[in-house]
Amino acid sequence: MDVKKHIIISSGEVSVTAQMNDTDTAAAIYELLPLERTVNRWGDELHFAVPVFIEPEQDATEFVEVGDLGYWPVGDSFCIFCGKTPYSIDDRPRACGPVTVIGRITGDVDALTTLHKGDNIRIEHKQDH
Repeated sequence: MDVKKHIIISSGEVSVTAQMNDTDTAAAIYELLPLERTVNRWGDELHFAVPVFIEPEQDATEFVEVGDLGYWPVGDSFCIFCGKTPYSIDDRPRACGPVTVIGRITGDVDALTTLHKGDNIRIEHKQDH
């Protein structure tokens, strides 16, 4: 039976849920949780370093959707795509290089756009009951 792995991403009063993909990269990051980091912003992309060093998976891409979670191997970074980035060519986010899409926000992505550079962020397993 395939068990979906869910996480909670929170900062202050903001909290959203996400579902992790079934990939080696997503599994490696999921195993590290919980993590607390400091937010960096690049347009409406939030990102922060994670202690994972994995090459991009075969389907790695710069072209992502609002709500996607990605792993950028060049910066060993967990990325949350909330909207346009400086590399966007339309209203969709575009990563600055190929990312492995590791999951997707299932909650309110817009809530994350209120976060600022330097805010603390926490990623943890969601306990399903």
